[in-house]
Amino acid sequence: MDGGILISYKVLCEGDLNSSITIEELLKNEKILKLIKSEFSKGQRNIEVKPNKDFTAIEIATAKEIQTLQVEKNDYADILVLAEDDAIAKKLFKKDCSRIELVDIETV
Repeated sequence: MDGGILISYKVLCEGDLNSSITIEELLKNEKILKLIKSEFSKGQRNIEVKPNKDFTAIEIATAKEIQTLQVEKNDYADILVLAEDDAIAKKLFKKDCSRIELVDIETV
């Protein structure tokens, strides 16, 4: 099999933030509710703000730069090790940043 695999990954640190909050939880906060009402319904009274039925979530995470690496298709079983080696070669690992997360794997 000829071809390769394009691996996308990001380096994770101990202090990284990664959480989510639903719209329902957000609207339970009085400060947020007042801000939404004052910004989007100025001069109006008796306004209700309700989430839709699927309670869509908002992701809150530390912004990370995505790194890429291309390897042979035969190396599929070693993708994680190869990505870690690439991060070490690029000197991306620092004091509290010693893990990676695979973001995407695609064939080229």
